[in-house]
Amino acid sequence: MSAVPGSEKPAGRFRRMLDRLSSSREDLESEELREDTETAGCTRICDCHDRQIVTVTGTLRTVTLRPRAGVPALEAELFDGSAALDVVWLGRRSIVGIEPGRKLIASGRISMSRGRRVLFNPKYELRPLGRE
Repeated sequence: MSAVPGSEKPAGRFRRMLDRLSSSREDLESEELREDTETAGCTRICDCHDRQIVTVTGTLRTVTLRPRAGVPALEAELFDGSAALDVVWLGRRSIVGIEPGRKLIASGRISMSRGRRVLFNPKYELRPLGRE
């Protein structure tokens, strides 16, 4: 019985190495983002529910200026490897450091809008560029 676990370890490492070599770049980036979420102690976006107060982390995929009810609004899509979430700053046309590819930690209350998770005017912290 003890020989079985020992023989599974090399096969497991070999399997992980093959999986890593055959995975797409997007899959690898998603896996890294999921690991970052765990190490930062944040909630995975896929586990967030309507009206829940959360702290999430991820990478900004897109940043767009999109007016809402005649008020300027800066919208960004935050992705953590498990799901995406819209982050919206009302009354802002731009924010220094908020750009595609930037990592950040955001806190606030989740709401649902047209079937998507949205975080309005979150408290946020930009992650250092050197950690990327």
